Amino acid sequence: MLYQLKFLSVFLLLSLSLNAWSTNQHPDVEDVCQKVGSKLASVSIKECLSNRYFSPRYYSVNGKAILETHFPANEDNPDAPRILFIGGIHGDEYSSVSVTFKWLNTLRKHHSGAFDWHFLPVLNPDGLLQRRSSRVNANKVDLNRNFIPAPEFPEPLEHWQKSAKKRLRYYPGHAPLSEPESRVIHELIDDYKPTVIVSVHAPHGILDFDGGIQPPRKLGPLHLRQLGTYPGSLGNYGWFVKNIPVVTIELPYAGIMPKKHDIDRMWTDLVRWLKYKAKRKPSAVASANGESGNVVK
Repeated sequence: MLYQLKFLSVFLLLSLSLNAWSTNQHPDVEDVCQKVGSKLASVSIKECLSNRYFSPRYYSVNGKAILETHFPANEDNPDAPRILFIGGIHGDEYSSVSVTFKWLNTLRKHHSGAFDWHFLPVLNPDGLLQRRSSRVNANKVDLNRNFIPAPEFPEPLEHWQKSAKKRLRYYPGHAPLSEPESRVIHELIDDYKPTVIVSVHAPHGILDFDGGIQPPRKLGPLHLRQLGTYPGSLGNYGWFVKNIPVVTIELPYAGIMPKKHDIDRMWTDLVRWLKYKAKRKPSAVASANGESGNVVK
């Protein structure tokens, strides 16, 4: 009986603590984190909710909040590079979302203020948070084909009809930026003005890059292998339309997490590359002391 009372007391204390802690989040944010934690074995509800998110500004087709969290640069470093970091453009690429949350954990512990980071860990919540996750959003649109193409590229719909053989998982939508999720990126590019965009995908197991600066040769076990640019893709839009370099991290498996050692190495290599190559202004090179080696940022 005494043991049962002790157990009940501990349980009640934990419940009260969790409830007090979780209600610090907007209800729509909490709802998404509850669903993410229930969907992904590698991301707990608590882990998702441990980040400080904006009160939701953007919503998916089905009305789910698109999570945003921001790690500002030091106030004395106004010209620090700005990194727009995106996970989960494709809802069936579980590792993309999971690894993005692991890197958020790292950043929360070790953020030095040398860079300004803006994270969207789950851009496509409708695609992820259904019984059978899908690459596309609730309108059956591939968000990574829904951006504005560069003038020298064909229209995404035309390319899909002729070259993609009308495969449904690559449907680009009836017009560029027809989807609320892709418009989030479009608006953030204009408002946030990132120096570099990083987007996490799976399962090609490589590092892709679009940009006019020297790309990273590798991130941990991933080696540079540029796949070419598709009309309407974020790489096409980010670099050829907006002149912002885009790093595309293609994890080896969509449903299997990389080893922790490899997750840490990828992050360390990314920060090291950003330190030397990502410069917002020629006169303001962000200091990144301590942002390499075993202490990853």
